[in-house]
Amino acid sequence: MTHQEYLHLISTLLQHDRRYYEEARPTISDTSYDQMMRQLLDYEAAHPDKIASDSPSLRLTERPSSGFMQKEHMAPMMSLSNTYSYEEIDDFVKRVHKLLGKKEVDFCAELKMDGVAISIRYDKGKLVHAVTRGNGKRGDDVTEGMKTIPSFPLKLTGHPVPDSIEIRGEVYMTLATFQALNMAREEAGLEPFANPRNAAAGSLKLLDPKEVAKRKLHFVCYGIGEGQFLIETQKELQHQLKEWGLPVADVRHVALCHNLEEITHFAEEIHRERDFLPFEIDGIVVKVNALKEHQILGATGKVPRFAIAYKFAPEQAETKLLDITVQVGRTGVLTPVAELEPVFLAGSTISRATLHNQEEVARKDIRIGDFVVIEKGGDVIPKVVEVNVKKRATHTHRWQMPTHCPICNSKVVAQEGGVAIRCPNPHCKGQRLRQIEHFASKQALDIEHLGTKVVEQLVENGLVGRISDLYLLSADQLKLLQGFKEKSIHNLLSSIESSKKCPFYRLIMGLGIPSVGVETAQLLAERAGNLKTLMQMREEDFLAVDGIGEKTAAQIAEYFQNPHNQEEIQLLLEQGVEPQAVKERKKEGPFAGKTFVLTGTLSHYTREEAASKIIEKGGKIANAVTKKTSYVIVGEDPGSKLEKAKQLGIPLLSEKELEDKLQS
Repeated sequence: MTHQEYLHLISTLLQHDRRYYEEARPTISDTSYDQMMRQLLDYEAAHPDKIASDSPSLRLTERPSSGFMQKEHMAPMMSLSNTYSYEEIDDFVKRVHKLLGKKEVDFCAELKMDGVAISIRYDKGKLVHAVTRGNGKRGDDVTEGMKTIPSFPLKLTGHPVPDSIEIRGEVYMTLATFQALNMAREEAGLEPFANPRNAAAGSLKLLDPKEVAKRKLHFVCYGIGEGQFLIETQKELQHQLKEWGLPVADVRHVALCHNLEEITHFAEEIHRERDFLPFEIDGIVVKVNALKEHQILGATGKVPRFAIAYKFAPEQAETKLLDITVQVGRTGVLTPVAELEPVFLAGSTISRATLHNQEEVARKDIRIGDFVVIEKGGDVIPKVVEVNVKKRATHTHRWQMPTHCPICNSKVVAQEGGVAIRCPNPHCKGQRLRQIEHFASKQALDIEHLGTKVVEQLVENGLVGRISDLYLLSADQLKLLQGFKEKSIHNLLSSIESSKKCPFYRLIMGLGIPSVGVETAQLLAERAGNLKTLMQMREEDFLAVDGIGEKTAAQIAEYFQNPHNQEEIQLLLEQGVEPQAVKERKKEGPFAGKTFVLTGTLSHYTREEAASKIIEKGGKIANAVTKKTSYVIVGEDPGSKLEKAKQLGIPLLSEKELEDKLQS
C-alpha cells in the first residue's frame, strides 16, 4: 500500500464511521469494515513514523450526541481486537502464556452481544448514572433511557455492595422487536434501521424516555470497569453480578476453557446455536479468567491484552441483481425490491431482498445489473449489504423511484418529514391487496384459508377489490379459479362467514387505521361499545381515552372522517358483518372498579383472551401504568410497564394468580 492509498483508506473509514456512529445507517458490513481497518493497522505497524494524526486507529470514533450531557468513565472503556480465524486466537493464547510466564492459563469464553456498550456507576448500591462508550474516556449520559429497561436495577441487592463500582454491559434489542419496529417504520414512511444494534443505539438516544420504553430494550452485564470487590475470576464474576441483581448471560453461554481446543469447541457450539437465539450475536469473547492477571497484562493503546473477540464470518453470498421492482403497501408506501439471480444462502434459496426505500438504494449506489453481496444475519430477511463495484458493467445507471405508481399509474408524492414515497390513490389495486391481506391476518379478523397467495389470486381475477367484497364471494366464482376444489371452497367461505361475528376490537384492527395496534383497538372497542358510536366520536373523544396520545387520536379521527372509509364500513355492515359489542362491565364482582395493565407474554391466554375475561369480571384494561392502576399482569419477557409498576408500588400478578382470581 502506498502512503496515498493509506490516506485514502483513512478518508473512507472516517466516512463509514460517520454513517455508523452518527447516522446509525451503515452502508457496508462489519466484515468489510474490519478488513479495511486491518489493512490500516498493518500499514501503520510497518510505518509508525507515517501515522496520520486523524487515523481512526488513534481514537474511538463515537461522537457525543446532541441533547445529552457528557460523563466521565471511572476507567476507560477499551475496544477488543477482532479476529475471524482460530490461528489468531492461538496467537493470542500463546502471547498470554508468554507475557504471564505460565504454561497453563484458564480462559473464560462468553457470547459477544451485538449491541450498545454501556458503563453504569453505583455508589453504595444506588444508581448514579449510565453512560455510553463515547470516545472511551467519556460518553453520553443515557440514565433516563436505561431506567425504562425492566431488567436494569436502580439499586444493587445482596452483600457486600461496594462503596463505588462501575459495571460494564450491553444494551440490545431482540430480533422479534427489531423486525416489528422496522415494519412499523416502513409503514410510517420512516427510514428502517440497518440491524438490531443500530436500532438499540438509536432507541437509547431518544430524548424522551417514554419513547425509549416503547422500543422494549434489554440489558446484560459482563464485567467491571472499576471498583473494589472480592471476586478473583471472570467466571465467578458472573455469579456476583447476578447476586447484585444485575442481568447476566445464561450459564450455558459462559464456558471455562483451558486451551485452544476447548475455546474453538465452545465457538462452534455457539455458532450452531446462533440462529436459534432471540437476539443477535456476532461471535464470542475470550478473556483470561484470573482478574488479577488482567492488571498484569495491561493494554496497548485502547486494546486490552487480556481479551480478544472472535467474530463469526457472516453468512453472505454474491449474486446478480436482475431488476429492481416496486411494491405498494396498504398505506400506499412504495418499497423497492431487489430481484436476484437465485442463490443458496443459510439453508434457503434467495431470489428477492428488500431495499427499503430510495435513499437506501442511492446511499449504497445499487444498480440493475450489479453483482451484490447479500447477507442473512440472525433474522430471516435477506438484505443487500454492498455492491461489488469491480464487477460493474460500464452501461449501468443510477436507479430512481418511478414518478408514477407501478400499479395504478397515479403520480406519487413524497411524504413530508420522511423518506417515504406514496401512491395517493385510495383505489389503487396494490394498496387494496395489502389492505385485504391485513384485514384477514391473524391479528385482525383471523380468516383461515385466506393467506397472501389466495388474496393475490382473488384480486388478480377481479373477484375482490376491497375488503367488503370478501363477503360477496360465491362458490360459483371460486370454482373458476385454479386450485379451488369443493373442500377448499367450503373452508374459505365458512371462514369468511364466521368472521362476520368477530369481536369488535378485531374489526377495528382489521380496518388498518394508522397507529392503531391490538391494545389501542381494544381501548377503542371498550370506550365506544359499538361501531356506530365509534364513527361518531371526535378527536377530543379519542384523546380522552386513557392510553391514546395526540398523534394517534388525530389519525383515528382523520380515518373516520374520510368519506371513502365511511363508505367501506357501511358496505361491511350491509354484507352482514356484525361485530360483537363489548359486554357491559359488571358493576359487581372481583374486578369491579379495578384497572388492569398487561405486560409480557402469557402462556395460557392470548392478551386479548385475558383482557376479555378481566372485562367480563367487571375490570377495566388500560394501556399505560399510572397511579390509578390496580394490578399489572406480568407474563414472560415483560416490558417497561413492569419497572413503572414497581416504581409506583402497583401490585403485580402472575398468570397463575390471575387465573386464581378469575376462578374465585
